[in-house]
Amino acid sequence: MAQNKAPSTLKRFAKANFSPAFLYPLKGIWYFATHRYLHPLLRSRLLPLTLLSTCILAILFLTAYLPLVAFLALFHYSGSAWVNGTFFILGIGTLLTSMLFEALFVDGTQVDIFDAVMVAEGYEHLVKDRRPVADNIDESDPVKRIGPREKGATFAPFSFRQIIELILLLPLNFVPFAGVPLFLLLTGYRAGPLLNWRYFQLKGFDKKRRNLYIKTKKRRFEYLWFGTVYMVLQLIPVLSMLFLLTSAAGSALWSVHVEQESAQTTEEEGMLPEYTDDA
Repeated sequence: MAQNKAPSTLKRFAKANFSPAFLYPLKGIWYFATHRYLHPLLRSRLLPLTLLSTCILAILFLTAYLPLVAFLALFHYSGSAWVNGTFFILGIGTLLTSMLFEALFVDGTQVDIFDAVMVAEGYEHLVKDRRPVADNIDESDPVKRIGPREKGATFAPFSFRQIIELILLLPLNFVPFAGVPLFLLLTGYRAGPLLNWRYFQLKGFDKKRRNLYIKTKKRRFEYLWFGTVYMVLQLIPVLSMLFLLTSAAGSALWSVHVEQESAQTTEEEGMLPEYTDDA
């Protein structure tokens, strides 16, 4: 009896204090690479995304990087000026790319990726509430099963608040050592819930219910870590554009995890014995 109780206690402790949320942006990369039905969605965007990212970063590094490093060297320790200057330029590149391209051209593709993964993982009933999904179970390609996107379909809404906060937080990269981690954590805190926006749409959450869901203690920290890892990926030169699309797959996988977790919690609560006043 004691042996059964110990694993159960450890399981509850791990469930309450550990979240795998930070893994899901990385799982999205692996899922995207190993599921060929997603590859056509990438091919149509890969070239323009790569060219845009490369051009923006090349211009920034050629014109602003060395002057910035020279300025930071005035009050940084040896070597840290190069590190902080690099992250500052990459942050500027991410900001410009988001403003010029992401909100206008990538969002629809991200919606298709998210919905296709949800259908592939057995949650087509959620997707059906927002767009047509063919009932042909013999069709192995989930992308071919999903119909046109509904009006107002959004993977992550374009947020002026996020852009302003990103601009205000960029100077954190000037702070030696602690500045870069703080920048990633604070921007990740804002990015996390936005990356799960499509899930909120599929669930039919209104603004009040969405905010209550996001601000629960557990979800708040899960979205923080999800968003922070996403921001790290966005600072990887050139490949950041690829990670815009793989993160949509990661967001869908995280949503599947949340649905499974909710179903398991409901099942466990249903198995609890009814309360009585009997001594």
